Amino acid sequence: MSNKIKESIPIDDIEIKPIHYKHKTLLNQFKTNNKELKDFLTEDALNNQEMCISKTYLWFYKPTGDLISYVTLMADAIRIQGTHLQSYFREQGIPYKSLPALKIGRLCVDEQFERKSIGTQTTLFTMTKAFELNKIASCRFIIVDAKREAVNFYKKKGFSILRYRDKGTIPMYYDMVAIYKYFEERKENLF
Repeated sequence: MSNKIKESIPIDDIEIKPIHYKHKTLLNQFKTNNKELKDFLTEDALNNQEMCISKTYLWFYKPTGDLISYVTLMADAIRIQGTHLQSYFREQGIPYKSLPALKIGRLCVDEQFERKSIGTQTTLFTMTKAFELNKIASCRFIIVDAKREAVNFYKKKGFSILRYRDKGTIPMYYDMVAIYKYFEERKENLF
């Protein structure tokens, strides 16, 4: 692993690839204090992808080839029944209990690359994937079951808390509709 990088890493210095067996030896070099996120990457990510359960994208720092981050995405739904969103959508004539979403199943940055805007860029990458998905099958939200220590990170990115829980993860969401409408009106792509 390279020496600790001191400044933000430009997106042009990052290469994003879906996880593959050829990356297996690099996965063990990924450093994080979160055992659950490390174990998922090294033990479950490839199998889940093969089983079409989730897709994991590895982020590599081009100058060194280091694995600096990963994000795992999957199709899901936001369950709005019993939340503030349920009344909003009912007023719009939408009586559903859940709505389509792209879920961030896992997101982790290697400890040597923390606070270098990688998490922010990974969130923007997820938005581009939701934007692409919405072109073929509606996808209104991005959702995440945020670990308590990550709630403020997601809030800073514009996510809202769906419901509070005393224990466990906190369900959060990002409503993509304004972004979709903005780019649709301009006939532009998101990125």
